[in-house]
Amino acid sequence: MAEAPGFTRRPRTGREILSRLFLRTVAAIVLATAFIYGIDYLVLRYRIWTNHSPFGTVTVHPYYAVPQKDQKTEFILGDASDQQCVNSLFPHLGDSPCWWLIRHTDQRIDM
Repeated sequence: MAEAPGFTRRPRTGREILSRLFLRTVAAIVLATAFIYGIDYLVLRYRIWTNHSPFGTVTVHPYYAVPQKDQKTEFILGDASDQQCVNSLFPHLGDSPCWWLIRHTDQRIDM
């Protein structure tokens, strides 16, 4: 590549190289996550359209954390209930993914 007369290109510093590498890595991670989320959503829509078990239910056990005046917390157990979840990697359509909800059946509700 021909350079303009009187112009010399200075070598990049290590900081500039690392900064550029970091920005490209972050951009690649964001794009990959957005791509995977989009594919996950399309697969869910296909499962809804073909009625291939797009949703599931998990029994959750809520408990209420009520703060007391003496700086302690009282825990009150609630009734177990079934909660709808979605069979996907990410939350969609206002529902949590079933794989996450199965691992978090005890749900704390702060008052």
